[in-house]
Amino acid sequence: MNKVTNEQSYPVRTNGATPPRVVITGMGALTPLGHTVEETWQSLLAGRSGIDYISKFDASNLRVNFAGEVRGFDPGAYMDRKEARRLDPCIQYALVTARQAITDAELDLEALDPARIGVMIGSGIGGVTSFRENIDVVQAKGLRKVSPFMIPNMLIDSPGGKIAIEFNLQGPNHAVVSACASGTTACGEAFEILRRGDADVMLAGGSEAALLPINVAAFDVMGALSQRTDNPAAACRPFDNDRDGFVMSEGSAIVVMETLEHAHARNAHILAEVIGYGNTNDAYHMAAPHATGRGAAEAMRVALRKAAAYGESIADIDYINAHGTATRLNDIGETLAIKQVFGEAAYNVRISSTKSMTGHLLGAAGALETLICTEVINHGIVPPTINLDTPDPACDLNYTPNLAVKSDVRVTLSNSFGFGGHNACIVLRRYA
Repeated sequence: MNKVTNEQSYPVRTNGATPPRVVITGMGALTPLGHTVEETWQSLLAGRSGIDYISKFDASNLRVNFAGEVRGFDPGAYMDRKEARRLDPCIQYALVTARQAITDAELDLEALDPARIGVMIGSGIGGVTSFRENIDVVQAKGLRKVSPFMIPNMLIDSPGGKIAIEFNLQGPNHAVVSACASGTTACGEAFEILRRGDADVMLAGGSEAALLPINVAAFDVMGALSQRTDNPAAACRPFDNDRDGFVMSEGSAIVVMETLEHAHARNAHILAEVIGYGNTNDAYHMAAPHATGRGAAEAMRVALRKAAAYGESIADIDYINAHGTATRLNDIGETLAIKQVFGEAAYNVRISSTKSMTGHLLGAAGALETLICTEVINHGIVPPTINLDTPDPACDLNYTPNLAVKSDVRVTLSNSFGFGGHNACIVLRRYA
């Protein structure tokens, strides 16, 4: 095995003070594996794939005809049907998962100061369905027939804006866009808002509904997507020698974060604590990661440096939820980055790519994987990387192949890397 040692000393900068503590108290999920957190989690533990042939549109003219769809979703079951018809699916998904997270956290919004509750929702593409539908309208009927709802639907900050309106949340609110790192970036930036005292509670996460023919075709011609049309469930193969690309998916995941002081004041049930967040850029290429994994490694270092202020170190990381897209370059680059940061200890850390089952939720992926890390901490089970049958010799770490494993996980790291060289990492630990 070609092992890489840690050549850079680990920087610790705590300024002698413990920063404010931030915890997760509620979660919501709408994914290709289920319409709730529990459904999604149980499917992950079973190693079930949510990837299948596309049913949302006729994909017969596409070379790639499979994806991770949110199947059986009826927005009218969650909101007024007239309102649902006016909203882009990206906004619909975010509203549903926000309500789930608020309910799970048992937030009594009437009893809280709305100016101290904010929203941070990321998306890579936003309301592209509404944009595409209105192009068709223009071509068929002319410019005067464009929907008055098109602009509010297509803006990437609309999911956060609509959530704020729906629940009267008047605190900090803006969208985060960092391609496939958007969901993690949103959670990390919400963590920083809470640490600096600008809010008491934040709804943070991501939402994506970009499964349209033009988007599938565009990713395909880039050479980014798997071509395994004969067996969609086996298409996403992170770290496998036979991997041939990622699988597009859709969905949303949102968590409730709040300061520990606020959570204690309302006697909230605490699911996990957020202790680190790092954000960097490769400054290298718009669609390919740096060959050495330098930006990814630095994002991990930044997140771990902040975790050190809470008393945790590299040696305390028990589990890494890998970006693990199953592209040729990403999986090798991420493996190298983990080795750079962890040195020989990289071989002792449990890792898995849950994208092997969920597919790639693009801007919502990191938020879902933050949620998954929370579940790993609470249940003591590491979900597998399925379809890992023939490991790539260049990817020689413990990726938890094919079967979930019981493990006492106290501290987790989640990685997200996106086009444009964007990197984001978040560290969680068991609350104590």
